[in-house]
Amino acid sequence: MSDTPFGFGLPPEEPDDGDEGKKKDQESGGGQGPANPFGFGGLPGAGGFGGPGADNPLAAMFGSLNPTDLGAAFQQLGQMLSYEGGPVNWDMAKQIARQTVSQGTSDGTKDASIGPADRTAVEEAVRLADLWLDDATSLPSGAGSAVAWSRAEWVEATLPAWKELVDPVAERVGTAMGDVLPEEMQAMAGPLIGMMRSMGGAMFGTQIGQAVGVLAGEVVGSTDIGLPLGPVGKAALLPANIDAFGKDLGVPRDEVRLYLALREAAHQRLFAHVPWLRSHLYGAVDGYARGIKVDTAKLEDVVGQFDPQNPEQLQDALQQGMFQPEDTPEQKAALARLETALALVEGWVDAVVHAAAKPRLSSADALRETLRRRRASGGPAEQTFATLIGLELRPRRLRDASRLWASLTDARGVDGRDGLWAHPDMLPTASDLDDPDGFVHREQMDFSELDKMLGEAAEKPDLKKKDGSEDDTE
Repeated sequence: MSDTPFGFGLPPEEPDDGDEGKKKDQESGGGQGPANPFGFGGLPGAGGFGGPGADNPLAAMFGSLNPTDLGAAFQQLGQMLSYEGGPVNWDMAKQIARQTVSQGTSDGTKDASIGPADRTAVEEAVRLADLWLDDATSLPSGAGSAVAWSRAEWVEATLPAWKELVDPVAERVGTAMGDVLPEEMQAMAGPLIGMMRSMGGAMFGTQIGQAVGVLAGEVVGSTDIGLPLGPVGKAALLPANIDAFGKDLGVPRDEVRLYLALREAAHQRLFAHVPWLRSHLYGAVDGYARGIKVDTAKLEDVVGQFDPQNPEQLQDALQQGMFQPEDTPEQKAALARLETALALVEGWVDAVVHAAAKPRLSSADALRETLRRRRASGGPAEQTFATLIGLELRPRRLRDASRLWASLTDARGVDGRDGLWAHPDMLPTASDLDDPDGFVHREQMDFSELDKMLGEAAEKPDLKKKDGSEDDTE
């Protein structure tokens, strides 16, 4: 996560070109650093909390600002405290994510506008990837278009999906922040509870903004966490991050880009032509999230000891985790469903991409193993997911699922393997991942007749007698 603890910084006037945005930010004194928890612009001479001027927090925060900057800072603070939207202040999340992107990544690379050469290269890579995938899967192309995104564009395009993923947990935390007050105080503490919920929305907005901003500097496409984060039918790659990913691999840049285009295009096929899959995955996430409880004891400690001069306490509490899964059969089942669903998606993509790339790319094995290790080591996607909804995926399931899909291809062919996506009840379960051979050689279920009967029943007129009894005639 970002080194900036609470990060309520004024967003820079960031153009698509990250370097220009950073320069403008520095020239206007609008940058923020680790020593400035609130991030209200550069504070020359103030040093932030803990630096010179720390004995006078207001002077440290505002003393050196000119009247225009001071007004903007108070306006930002007012917006934070007066926020009355949902459980997450998404406006703040967007501002901080873009600000994080404009600061560049830890290796010194900055965001920049996408040039014509990169756009053309991505379009051609996705087009070629779709041709190769035609031989590896029976699902047709799902990418109506291919785009090259800057990091800032990735943030803009994926925030709606993050909202759908994070809001259920944030809602519970916001409610818990009001519930930690003693009952005798709650009746007369309406404004205080409202302010605490606004603070909670700001806290989540800050955390999510920083997480998404950091993630934007590392992801290579729109499907890195196995969920469709971008618009439907739009295959997206991030050229700057692809270059960083392939920097020390010793693999030609074109091959790296093409292999990652294969993965993006394979995800797009799956989500485009399995209509129930997106809602199934998001429903599994929501089902797991609803079973998580907030550690109210920890939250009480944080709220009871909250020091306005030390706002990073809230940030630290969220980063250390306030979420505890309920140790119930229902919650364990929800977790198993979610992990299995994500593993099946990732495993299918891994198997299909390998089948398409192996005969054509000499680097296919090396790239496949690099990506597997990236996921197994708790890469950025898993870490961000764990921070935001209290969930840590078990990457070992991804390898299990990939082996199962490969075995299904050998035993039933491409059509037989991909036909399992026709109905959610036909997919392997968690126990099937433990015994792939048993699942592969099990008698196949055919839901086509059942679906046909259900469809006919739904279309059949509801013939009733006037007295309410059923009519025996057609």
